Amino acid sequence: MRFGRIAHPEGMAFVVIEGDDELVAREISSTPFTEPEFTGKEWKLDDVKLLAPMLPSKIVALGRNYADHVAEVFKESAESLPPTLFLKPPTAITGPGAPIKIPDFATRVEFEGELALVISRPCKNLKAEQWKDVTLGFTIINDVSSRDLQFSDGQWARAKGIDTFAPLGPWIETDVDKFDLSDHPIKAYLTHDGETNIKQDSSTGQMINTVGQILEKITASMTLLPGDVVCTGSPAGTEEMVPGDFIEIEIPGLGKLGNPVERA
Repeated sequence: MRFGRIAHPEGMAFVVIEGDDELVAREISSTPFTEPEFTGKEWKLDDVKLLAPMLPSKIVALGRNYADHVAEVFKESAESLPPTLFLKPPTAITGPGAPIKIPDFATRVEFEGELALVISRPCKNLKAEQWKDVTLGFTIINDVSSRDLQFSDGQWARAKGIDTFAPLGPWIETDVDKFDLSDHPIKAYLTHDGETNIKQDSSTGQMINTVGQILEKITASMTLLPGDVVCTGSPAGTEEMVPGDFIEIEIPGLGKLGNPVERA
């Protein structure tokens, strides 16, 4: 099942998105955390605006979870710089098609296409093998990062927490078993000066910590709540974006998450 959130002529709603070629959004009366009850209202997806599928209390991310990305950004090995947890504020979230807005004080901003999961129920002190029990589904996140601020500040809150620096979507896929996490593709395409090139071309098989290990690590320290978003790390291939560019992240089974880049 695909859960989304839309803006429609009468307001906003959570929906179930159905179909293959022509997608239809069917409104539900509550949230994705209960058995969906349909209101009878539905729209062609092309006739409404897709929003970020969830508004979490927090976004928790595992940085440096791909060895090749550690080498390209930090110029060190993953052994010397192991994975680390950090937070992005919920105010960083923006939806599919919405602009990523770069402020003047962020002078080198890069995309990071990542697989993310959405939490279904409160969890603390989780064991790795229990991860499916607390996962509503997968989605795509672009962990936009200002490299200049990341290195000058020494910690990552400002560099990764700027408004619009967490594009999320296009929806949440609840059938997690359809994803082969031992080798599931992640791609990113950057359009610059009218030319589109693939930049990230990797897979979840390159992750250092598995999804279960990530949740075990996080919940040892903090409680995750329904709707919280967990980012699993970025593969190599990240590159600078500038106003006028367009960045699109693609993960099979989740579709594509595309956003223009603008000056704030």
